This record gives sequence, C-alpha cells and structure tokens, in this order.
Amino acid sequence: MDKRKENGGKRTGAGRKSKSEEQALVEKLNIYSEKAFTALDNALVAEHSWALRLWFEYMYGKPKEKVEITKIKEQPLFGDD
Repeated sequence: MDKRKENGGKRTGAGRKSKSEEQALVEKLNIYSEKAFTALDNALVAEHSWALRLWFEYMYGKPKEKVEITKIKEQPLFGDD
C-alpha cells in the first residue's frame, strides 16, 4: 500500500484549543494585568522603541506592508548563434 491514509488528518492535541481552555488561560494570566501595564508604561516613559511600536500597532493598527516588484526583461539562456 502507499500509506496515504497515514498522511495528515486528525492528530492528538492538534488544532485550536477549546473556548473553555482559552478562558481558563485568560483567567490565570489576568492576575498579571496590572504588572504588564506598569511594565509597558515604564518602557514607554523610557522611550524603548519596542514599547512605542507595540503601543502604536495596538492603538492604530499595523501599517500596510509595501512590496516593490520590478520586472526584469527576460534574456535568453542561449544565444541565437
């Protein structure tokens, strides 16, 4: 056999966590909210670039990434000799 049945599919522990698991994690991390905001505030006051970037991205959204594509004229691999 070609064993295609063994490629991919449902695996134990794969996929997104259930809503209840996510909520439990949020509740566990909630006790650190005040410390996290204090740390971010201190970093903003100290003008750390990562803190400024994080704040702006959450407040105003990440800027669109621009990709410049230049088309190069194709040249033959072999000469027409």
